[in-house]
Amino acid sequence: TSSIMAGENTGTGGVVGFTRSLDPPTQEWAQQQFQNALNLVDTSQISPPNWASCGPKSYYFPHINTIFTGVPKTGTTNWLEALLRANGDLKEQLDSTEAWIVHNLFVLDSYRIPTIHHKYDETTLVKAFKFAVVRNPWTRIASGYSDKLSRKTHLRELGISIVSMMRNITDRNKLTELYPTFEEVVRWVVQSGTGNPHFRPQFTTLCISKSQVRYDFIAPLEYAGSLSQEIWKKIGAKTSLLGSYDKSSDPRLQKSAQYAREWLSELDKELIEKFYEIFRVDFALMNYSNFTDPDFPLPIF
Repeated sequence: TSSIMAGENTGTGGVVGFTRSLDPPTQEWAQQQFQNALNLVDTSQISPPNWASCGPKSYYFPHINTIFTGVPKTGTTNWLEALLRANGDLKEQLDSTEAWIVHNLFVLDSYRIPTIHHKYDETTLVKAFKFAVVRNPWTRIASGYSDKLSRKTHLRELGISIVSMMRNITDRNKLTELYPTFEEVVRWVVQSGTGNPHFRPQFTTLCISKSQVRYDFIAPLEYAGSLSQEIWKKIGAKTSLLGSYDKSSDPRLQKSAQYAREWLSELDKELIEKFYEIFRVDFALMNYSNFTDPDFPLPIF
């Protein structure tokens, strides 16, 4: 069982208790921080300078004139469910245990920008309200492991390949009974694992340009509850975000944060530093706290 207590710093500081409120950062700060992070990006990794060239995780909902980029493991399923309701495609709110079905809806594919950009000129897309959600990379990797690789899911084959690579096992019969550890997943990410969208840096999914922040609103997932209300007001939609999968509304008390603290504290420093270097832009997106911070996983502002 976890030895992590809510609010406890498991690093070298020995600090107990929270030091910051749960008030979200202003959008002025978020926009500036986002721009600062993009300045760290290699120009060869920047998307072409138009929405039509952005990836399949960016959606345009025409009835509410809104663009949303769904970064995997940032609550994307819940955001899409709410947007489909606001756009008139879902008549009733889905149960949180059934929200995953939105990914199987044909209508969702019809809103992917690469699929529909020929229907709209770039001016239409630029004038739309555009928002994205980002997350502390430490809780994102912990959540990705727990949700996708620690048990049987649609990524089971990926988990098997990680075990095979990390433990040098080729016997398929043995592999089907084995699941990767958190450490093995982190080592896999560091060595070769950033190809899978659930585990690659978040900024590579976002539609970004070094010269400008393309999003009108940037929401750290840690403040999804309060910031979602601001987003719906800007869209002019009467909708709501499905509740968190966690019983606690305070991200510092949620399981993903507690698991991240525990699991990451058991990894060696060199591995932690290698992971951080790969995801340094993601950490900078909202100036995210380290897992040893008493207010982890909140941004520092």
